[in-house]
Amino acid sequence: MTTTNTNLASAKIAIVTGASRGIGRDTVLRLAARGVNSIFTYNANQAEADKVLSLVAEAGAKALALQLSVENAATFDAFVARVREALDSWGAQRFDYLVNNAGTSSASTFEAGTEAELDAQFAVHFKAPFLLTQKLLPLINDGGRIVNISSGLARFAFAGRAIYGPMKAAVEALTRYMALELGPRRITVNVVAPGAIATDFSGGVVRDNPQVNKAVADHTALGRVGLPADVGPVIAALLSDEFGWVNAQRIEVAGGVHI
Repeated sequence: MTTTNTNLASAKIAIVTGASRGIGRDTVLRLAARGVNSIFTYNANQAEADKVLSLVAEAGAKALALQLSVENAATFDAFVARVREALDSWGAQRFDYLVNNAGTSSASTFEAGTEAELDAQFAVHFKAPFLLTQKLLPLINDGGRIVNISSGLARFAFAGRAIYGPMKAAVEALTRYMALELGPRRITVNVVAPGAIATDFSGGVVRDNPQVNKAVADHTALGRVGLPADVGPVIAALLSDEFGWVNAQRIEVAGGVHI
């Protein structure tokens, strides 16, 4: 458990999974710029998580990094206990925002997809947002905000994403059910669907392969691939009071890809 040393102000608190890199990292930093403190998770790279902590501290906010492998639901109770401890140490009983961002890639075709990969993708992309959110519900404030992360691949098909895309489509359906059932607590639930983003996700193929990068750009109205900085601000905005009447919506952040 690692934390920044900044003083805790009276501020909103977010939990963001998978935030040592990419979209999750940018989301935490955008929230920090808005004065929101964060508890975020990382899978294995503590050094990168520590860098995020330093940047949050520079922004004048507070953050805590907790290790969590979202594919292992058996660890969720222990994680929630650590969240309770963290909130208590910050003088808070509950948090305000949850971003279910952590994910892993799959490049399987329908014909070649295996049961093992199907189970692994289900555990990360559907089971984790379902069960982790369920376990955190007693700790989220009424009137809170939840954002799930999907993908443009839930809307359009692309070769080699026959497991990943449908899993993200399932997340979008889950989001609507969550919004319906959490409505009495005034908790909004929306889903952000990024397009192809230049990060190390999927082996960095969009960022590092010129042919893939160009192919995506050529099919995008704005003529380039996305960056984490294109998506993080949208997530942070959705969590704000200004978007309190937006609920059960899918927002694609993809520059107009495959319109």
